[in-house]
Amino acid sequence: MDHIRYYRPQPDISLIDASYQAFAFQRHYHLDFHIGLITAGVQRFRYRGQSYTAGAGELVLMPPDELHDGEAQLEQGYQVNVFAMEPHWLAQLADVSDPSGLIHFNQLVVKDANVFAFLRQLHRLLRQSQLSQLAQDCLPLEGFHLLFERYAAQASLSPNKLGKQNMAELKAYLLAHLDQPVRLQSLAELCDLTPTQLQRHFKATTGLTPYAWFSQLRLEQGMKHLQAGLSPVEVAHAVGYYDQAHFCKAFKRQYGVPPSQVKGAERR
Repeated sequence: MDHIRYYRPQPDISLIDASYQAFAFQRHYHLDFHIGLITAGVQRFRYRGQSYTAGAGELVLMPPDELHDGEAQLEQGYQVNVFAMEPHWLAQLADVSDPSGLIHFNQLVVKDANVFAFLRQLHRLLRQSQLSQLAQDCLPLEGFHLLFERYAAQASLSPNKLGKQNMAELKAYLLAHLDQPVRLQSLAELCDLTPTQLQRHFKATTGLTPYAWFSQLRLEQGMKHLQAGLSPVEVAHAVGYYDQAHFCKAFKRQYGVPPSQVKGAERR
């Protein structure tokens, strides 16, 4: 049986404690960096055209904006603890020297008992409701140091160009217009491309059409709003859904839980 709980110990980091058996993630991306600790069972996923598995004791280091899916490899499912972290905050945590740079890991799946034990303990501690604010601030600095020391490197930002714009600028534009009926023609004009050119270049860059990518962006931002304490009806309108029912249906299909469960976990 699927069981999923969300926590948000501080603005730049959220936690997931989940057991997945029947639920399967379709192709999607995250705005945040996801570090998943498989605590039982085996997860199977596809990333950049290749299949991967991660079993108990292994970590999955999934960068932001990368398409992937996910499901149980075995009938009994799998259990996972996830850290979801804003990319620039993670770079600051790793003490990246270049303020415009991001953290990069040289492996997608890591098997390292010491790192796993450190991070699993950190996940447990950050889920405690009685934890002091100073502990919440300090523990990630201590808990991630071994992961950074062994597997991290600094990545320079190389923008993906779409005509005269880049993907980061286009994302910023779409984030500013989540509650509006964005037209393909408007995006094409923004990039100084024809609609056909934009559709082709966009899919080649992201793996999705602009419509599918924008739909997932709305849900990703919806998750952040829910974790910040907004109600499902407020979030639905903020990210461009005309009613709460359609938002709730799309959200549960994407994440496996209704929006109300995320809100409840955040306000534990």
